[in-house]
Amino acid sequence: MANHELLNNVEHKDLKINTEKSAKFGNNKTYSLLYPFEYKHAQADYPIFFLKDQNDAYSSIALFGFEQNENLFLTDQGWQASYVPLMVEREPFLIGFQTNEQNEQSPVVHIDMDSPRVNTETGVEVFLPHGGNSEYINRISTILKTIHDSKATTQKFMETVQELDLLEPFNLDIQLNDGSNNRLSGFYTINEDKLAQLDGEQLASLNKSGLLNLIYMVIASHANVTALIQRKEQRTFR
Repeated sequence: MANHELLNNVEHKDLKINTEKSAKFGNNKTYSLLYPFEYKHAQADYPIFFLKDQNDAYSSIALFGFEQNENLFLTDQGWQASYVPLMVEREPFLIGFQTNEQNEQSPVVHIDMDSPRVNTETGVEVFLPHGGNSEYINRISTILKTIHDSKATTQKFMETVQELDLLEPFNLDIQLNDGSNNRLSGFYTINEDKLAQLDGEQLASLNKSGLLNLIYMVIASHANVTALIQRKEQRTFR
């Protein structure tokens, strides 16, 4: 289980974080949560799809592989892609909330002390010798703030594609050269036929809000499925 603590430069003054991307640090995941503001960068490398949770809420993901615990971007040399999703980059830190005297909640930085990345021997320093923030933790703080600040725009995007009924479930069957099969299921994608049927007013509204461009980025990212299959083939037959 995770062991979250409020980060501070007294109790955690000697902490170091191993930032290596590898399976031993939990990077062998099939996908990662992805925020709409990341689409511009992520669509160059990853197929972008959607997941629905038990409360029928949708979120978008960057796909890394076709099987459980498979990340085809992870190699002996690290993560091979031009962009790494921020939910991967921020580990082992996360957003927490602290209540002040006015009973208002403000975001703060928490750390998962049970993460294998956390130690006092090797890696990047979290705090400077005299207690100041390192450049690394300043960057992490910026990442977490960016994620937190995108909550409203993320919600708006997800609500809009649902209201317009643009999401549909799909299955993707992949056959490799050795005859083995992989099936990708449980994900959702943009229904391009329904997108094409939107009227001028709806399209104008989407375009004005910037959401239409995000939708097109999701669609464009699906070209990366072929490249991901090629990565699978190379990994399987090398």
